[in-house]
Amino acid sequence: MEEIEVPMEHLHEKIHEEAHEKGDKGTMAIALSTAFMAVLAAIAALLSGHHSNEALIKQIESSDKWAQYQAKSIKSEIANSTNKIITSLSIAPETKEKKEAVAEELAKKIERYDVEKEEISKEARGLETDAKNHLAEHITLSKAVTIFQIAIALSAISILTRRRWLWFSSLGLTAVGAVFLFMGAF
Repeated sequence: MEEIEVPMEHLHEKIHEEAHEKGDKGTMAIALSTAFMAVLAAIAALLSGHHSNEALIKQIESSDKWAQYQAKSIKSEIANSTNKIITSLSIAPETKEKKEAVAEELAKKIERYDVEKEEISKEARGLETDAKNHLAEHITLSKAVTIFQIAIALSAISILTRRRWLWFSSLGLTAVGAVFLFMGAF
């Protein structure tokens, strides 16, 4: 999966230019808080991308395990069918011991395949669970990225329009984004 990119560099430059031009301490505070928001957005995006990749990898590994399970099922079914055919054959008494030995060997294979299938299915289910957990973390972190991006945009708009309530709104959104970042990271 593709890593989430936070294209906010131009806004940061504009905010810093405004802050330096005006020499306004309030504008500088907004600029610094916006830079902090961008750092949090970058961290959330990095973690989100990581969990997205891990979910994909775990799902592929799970699919591989299920393919292995299918192969064991086919082998087991072939051995079972062969065993049924051998036991149903009428053979001369002198080859009866061979027939019983082959049937016993096939029964052992069937039993081994069943044990292997059970182990493989447990591994595959575990990998599916891991994939779902990583995907859930990815979704939570993606929400954090989105919230941080909105907060950055509001912060930039607050400088341009000189509306402090927009900056306070962006700080509130940053707190909400931080909660999602924390939930996704831990």
